[in-house]
Amino acid sequence: MRARVVAPQDLTAREVDVWRELRAKRGGGPANPFMEPEFTLAVGRARPRTARVAVLRGEDDEPLGFFPYERGALGIGRAIGFGVSDCQGAVLRPGLALSARGLLRACRLSAWEFDNLEAGQDLFAHGVAESFSSPVIDIGDGYAAYEALLREQSPKFLRTTLAKERRLGRRSEADGGLRFVFDEADPRALRTLMAWKSAQYRRTGRRDRFAQAWISRLVRDLHRTRAPGCSGVLSVLYAGERPVAAHFGLRSRTVLSCWFPSYDPAFAKYSPGLVLHLRMAEAAAREGIGMLDLGRGAAEYKDSLKTGELQVHEGACVRPGTGAALHWLGREPVRRAHSYVRNRPRLADHGRRALNQVGRLRGRTHGTHG
Repeated sequence: MRARVVAPQDLTAREVDVWRELRAKRGGGPANPFMEPEFTLAVGRARPRTARVAVLRGEDDEPLGFFPYERGALGIGRAIGFGVSDCQGAVLRPGLALSARGLLRACRLSAWEFDNLEAGQDLFAHGVAESFSSPVIDIGDGYAAYEALLREQSPKFLRTTLAKERRLGRRSEADGGLRFVFDEADPRALRTLMAWKSAQYRRTGRRDRFAQAWISRLVRDLHRTRAPGCSGVLSVLYAGERPVAAHFGLRSRTVLSCWFPSYDPAFAKYSPGLVLHLRMAEAAAREGIGMLDLGRGAAEYKDSLKTGELQVHEGACVRPGTGAALHWLGREPVRRAHSYVRNRPRLADHGRRALNQVGRLRGRTHGTHG
């Protein structure tokens, strides 16, 4: 077997087709859009200096698999779109005999780091350091069945959210009432969502992802992407003509991968973000989507909305050598510290409060100087 390492934009049309075919034939897991070639191609356009794909070929020169990654200094690699990609791994022909070290050697990587490794990626199992739940909403039986389940498992949540939706509708009646758009093409709505999200990151003391030019470019690019396995979907809840909540994510035929939700804080008392998620689930079910993947990370709203969970994994595969040692020294102590805090609820709560305080201080500083 041979490996040809290329920039994503240098993949041939035949290779892209085979990639899609391999994903379509994969059994036993959701058809996550982050694993499709369109996501890797978009990252390649946003990060051309680091994005790479190893194309694995057999004796007959037919593609046997694809390994998308980003290459950093000293041969240290990361999952493609690391930091924003919600599903990671290799796309391989079933039964392909391959080792992780052999793959890294072919890519001239000393390490490959992941934080949302797809379940079933056995090739990288020995590198898993920690596993996490990724809450999901199962709407395979339709929205009515999902709402009936919510009435049983989260009756207060559903009752309160629907009441707030009615109140918001009455408030906006004079302007045309509430309106939901599942797949909004207007780029102005996307800019509004990104501005809300940036403000939310700052308000909560977290790093503003949209301050990174490559992430902003990636999201704008994916908003225009249309392919059966990976399309950008911008969903917006309007009160009259004013957007009050929005979400941008990626969809395949059967999965909507939730990514960037936010809302207008001026409407916070109506919980427009929760209303948006219910309407997204309703519209997605009509589109034939069977699952909303809410993504890794604990949040109260996810606990209220979810019907089940998937598993994703964090860790790194390494080849012995200087690069791997430097990767371990630079990354593992930080990862272990984060894990220590996450696994102690009281400590994690103190950490969240500290971040929120930092966000408030930043806000005051911006208000004073801006």
